[in-house]
Amino acid sequence: MIVPGSASQEVAAELAAELDEPLASVEYEWFADGETLVRVPETDDRAVVVASTVSSDAHVELLQLQDAARQRADEVVTVLPYMGYGRQDEAFAPGQPVSARAMARAISTGTDRVVTVNPHEEAVTGFFDVPCSSVDAAGRLAAPLPELSDPLFVSPDSGAIELAEAIRDAYGGGEADYFEKVRHSDTAVEIKPSDASTTGRDVVLIDDIIATGSTMSTAIAQLSGPDRVFVTCVHPMLAANARTKLANAGVNAVYGTDTIERAVSSVSVAPAIADAL
Repeated sequence: MIVPGSASQEVAAELAAELDEPLASVEYEWFADGETLVRVPETDDRAVVVASTVSSDAHVELLQLQDAARQRADEVVTVLPYMGYGRQDEAFAPGQPVSARAMARAISTGTDRVVTVNPHEEAVTGFFDVPCSSVDAAGRLAAPLPELSDPLFVSPDSGAIELAEAIRDAYGGGEADYFEKVRHSDTAVEIKPSDASTTGRDVVLIDDIIATGSTMSTAIAQLSGPDRVFVTCVHPMLAANARTKLANAGVNAVYGTDTIERAVSSVSVAPAIADAL
């Protein structure tokens, strides 16, 4: 049985349909003091809890869902379409926690297995005390793209070129490249594709997560004469005015998956998760 978190109802429903498994009618309640409570009225022998931890409250809700599911299910599997705090995979300054490790340990207490989608750093899968595997759903982002002219798929840096290649391969043609930073002075930094020309081409910018939109907007401004610009990401956090930034930067369209449910969530990661399950 698929047990959805309140922030992941769409992807949970898609996963239930993909696996032909029942979808639990979870009830969510919020109290005046800010605390939350869930109720899972039924589960099967295996409960698959599907919950993106998009906020601190979502983390607490996930732990409650796991605990409720454990009372009736023989096996609990936790699916994290988006893992919050996953970018703090090391202590970047003295006295800071490794937040991803702390969250992973807490999540591990209520589950037998974890599946996550395109973590920002693959190393976070090693922080869990139970088996954890990651699913690559980047290729799913090719589906909502329109017909492209001489397409160029560009990732934010060389380390993420696999994202660009995955979408390029799924689309069925085009060139893959990555942005390279060229520092001219302490304050002047130029960001541009490392090799390929963008003039007169349809450019598809790819990232695993778009949070504030600042990096992507800066990158768009450095493109030289593209025909059209499309932005894709696995995790469309799009916090604050990120979507406005992208629109003002001249983006023709933004496409994301449903790991974080937003207006731009044009494709589901459920088939990729289903394969992993």
